[in-house]
Amino acid sequence: MIGGNIVAELQLKSSVKNEIGENISSWDTIHEVKGFLDLSSGDSNYSNYNAKIQESTHVFICDYVELDKEVNSENSRMIIDGYIYDVMLIDNPMNMNKHFEIYLKYVGGQNAK
Repeated sequence: MIGGNIVAELQLKSSVKNEIGENISSWDTIHEVKGFLDLSSGDSNYSNYNAKIQESTHVFICDYVELDKEVNSENSRMIIDGYIYDVMLIDNPMNMNKHFEIYLKYVGGQNAK
């Protein structure tokens, strides 16, 4: 069990059409997970290194939870201490279902709701 010192909200993007047919995006919290947030270095000298990991600014490590099938890096974000992080990659090391390493890219603190 990893535990942690910080609670993060994993959010999923959804969209609905308004009265005039425009898509309105909203973020819904689907999981709250407790773990550790760490700064990662995006300065890799290896050009063949995984681009999603290389772009990431932080890594969040937490216990394994069963995620919804819709969760992926294109439609997910995390809110941690009011700051927004885009999900770059959710790694379940060796598919052992023990913990996640979630690679994040810091976006900022604006509009964190």
